[in-house]
Amino acid sequence: MREIVPTHSALLELRGEREGMQEGYRFLDEKRLVLAAEIVQTLQCYEVSRHRFDRLFEQASQALKSAVMRHGLEGLQVYPVAEPWTGKLSVTRRSVLGVVVQEARGEIDAASTPPGDYASREADLCRDAFAALLPVVTELAALSGNLHRLREDYRHTARRARALEDVLIPEIDDTLAGLEMALEDLDREEAVRVRHQQRKRTF
Repeated sequence: MREIVPTHSALLELRGEREGMQEGYRFLDEKRLVLAAEIVQTLQCYEVSRHRFDRLFEQASQALKSAVMRHGLEGLQVYPVAEPWTGKLSVTRRSVLGVVVQEARGEIDAASTPPGDYASREADLCRDAFAALLPVVTELAALSGNLHRLREDYRHTARRARALEDVLIPEIDDTLAGLEMALEDLDREEAVRVRHQQRKRTF
């Protein structure tokens, strides 16, 4: 408990400080709820994207097996390279109580088929199947970053809220109680002194 000179001005100041702490706790508690809801929603989006990634990855794996069976591993390694992939990446940002949340969308343009008699349907399907993974990976990367930032801010907010609720506010309540008792004692002493002075004047 803090050592404070028992005065009425100190009492009023301490009550104002407690009110500010209580207001801060209410804000942090509401922020925890908002962040928790955002985390749940982001996790749901992540699960949807991850399920889509797993499905596309399984298709890409099967396409790779077919291409290896057609050309062999060494033959596939020297398969003619297509034109570099091109596409678009759009990123939008918003703030959730100070936490930056991003939404990333990627689009891959269709690559041209390598010229020559060496081209094969299996190899082209393999290339396209792995290209289809890139937009989903982009989404997952953005969602993963969002979850990391939201989790860190939630932990920081929860820690500050617990400090106020469990330590600072109870501590200031104890200080207020002690200060009020001290002021009551001073008021009683002053009342006794005044009565004593009045009696002396009477006699």
